[in-house]
Amino acid sequence: MQTSRAAGLAPTPRIVREMRTAALAVGALLLTVSCRLAARAEPDVMLRVMTYNIASGHGDLDRTAATIAAEAPDLVALQEVDVRWDARSQFVDQATALAARLHMDVRFAPIYQLPGATVGALPREFGVALLSRFPIVRWVNHPLTRLSTQQPNATPTPMPGFLEATVTVRDVEIRIFNTHTDYRPDPGVRVRQVAEMLATIGERAMPTLLFGDLNAPPDAMELQPLLAALHDVWPASSGPGLTYPAIAPTKRIDYVLTTNQFRVIRASVPDTDASDHRPVVVDLVVSRAPM
Repeated sequence: MQTSRAAGLAPTPRIVREMRTAALAVGALLLTVSCRLAARAEPDVMLRVMTYNIASGHGDLDRTAATIAAEAPDLVALQEVDVRWDARSQFVDQATALAARLHMDVRFAPIYQLPGATVGALPREFGVALLSRFPIVRWVNHPLTRLSTQQPNATPTPMPGFLEATVTVRDVEIRIFNTHTDYRPDPGVRVRQVAEMLATIGERAMPTLLFGDLNAPPDAMELQPLLAALHDVWPASSGPGLTYPAIAPTKRIDYVLTTNQFRVIRASVPDTDASDHRPVVVDLVVSRAPM
């Protein structure tokens, strides 16, 4: 009987090419799966954030610092911050002083800048600030239309004081905005400010937070474009979230707004009269995966 030797023949070049192509495809698939599993293994980023109109320390910066420290936030957006501004705050640089007491990084964005209180003194400034436990890698002080409280017969004019910063939290970059909008009953200036803020914020693919004293309730018509673009984190289940006036609040005018990369764990308004506003404190999770 003649035995076949077909089983011992070497594979043809075409078969070799096909085997190599298949091996490469399997390798690419395994690499993709491995990368996805590694990304899933990375824990989501948790943050505690606070927004707080400190009313220039309300005459007692120690109480302001203690109120913030009691909540142990990672990020704090402050409004109505004096920097060598007036005797009401002992001409202290409140932004720097609070950062030192709380061991946080700080950026201050003045709204007003006036000559120093004495000849040769540094300028007097008033505005908003950001405190952070994480590195602040970029920041800018954007303009907004404002009606100055420092000039008689003022007309709406672009002025600084819309703070933007980028912080890095465990390799995740987060954009942060801090604002203080017009307080007058007429919403006209706030309408312009909301439109300008949205134009400055622009694309929202990157995780973004907006903090601020918006001086209007959630149902105010001028806030609706802002609340349509960003998520108001205050959950109805947590009550009305009233923040002003601090002693017996009747209004919710202080906000934390987010893009959709954030999930809210908890929100609260601490009971404190260290300022004429109460702060808003929110625990958030930032998802690493696209949402």
